[in-house]
Amino acid sequence: MTTEDTKTRDHWWWRPGWKQGRSFYTWHILVDDQPAIHEFAKQIQPELAATGVLGPIPVEWLHMTMQGVGFTHEVSAETLNEIATAATARLAALGPVTVTLGPPVADAEGVNLPVQPAEAVNAVRRAVRDGIADVWGSDRVPEAEDGFRPHVSLAYSHTSGAWLEPIRSILARHATTIPAVLARASLIDINRDHRMYQWKLIRRVPFGAGRT
Repeated sequence: MTTEDTKTRDHWWWRPGWKQGRSFYTWHILVDDQPAIHEFAKQIQPELAATGVLGPIPVEWLHMTMQGVGFTHEVSAETLNEIATAATARLAALGPVTVTLGPPVADAEGVNLPVQPAEAVNAVRRAVRDGIADVWGSDRVPEAEDGFRPHVSLAYSHTSGAWLEPIRSILARHATTIPAVLARASLIDINRDHRMYQWKLIRRVPFGAGRT
């Protein structure tokens, strides 16, 4: 997905390994403690919904995708606990992360708020990846280390083939940025059965818990 895309693509196609009823363990940065992001989402989402091709994300499900672990039927409870403990220890060495979100951009599969500086969130992701490597070894850490693009999605496309230009015209009227301090990561059990990402919280880990 790039900002050079010209038409929408349905975000809800079944990616490899996914199917109805299946869920996935992953680490996200949830933004339930970021009221400024919620307010911006509430401001812009009615206009995005009015396009007829975008499905706004309810504020309780807004998130920053970070690092997957594996499908729930492939990771035992014991292994998950080991990974959670190792990642918690790694995250304890970090401190809160100051970032800026936005202005909003549109790509083929939706509208999102890019996060800058990306390296600040990359450091969090590396800590989680190192925690997974502590348990499984570096050669078994899921997902590529490169190409990570931190962002918070505001809406996903549910239609393929619609022009993006009208959506980008909407975004041009909302070219704002939002400061935020990120202070925790969450291990969750996520599913997408209802054309929406929903999850159960497993562990919430503050950054810097082990610092003195």
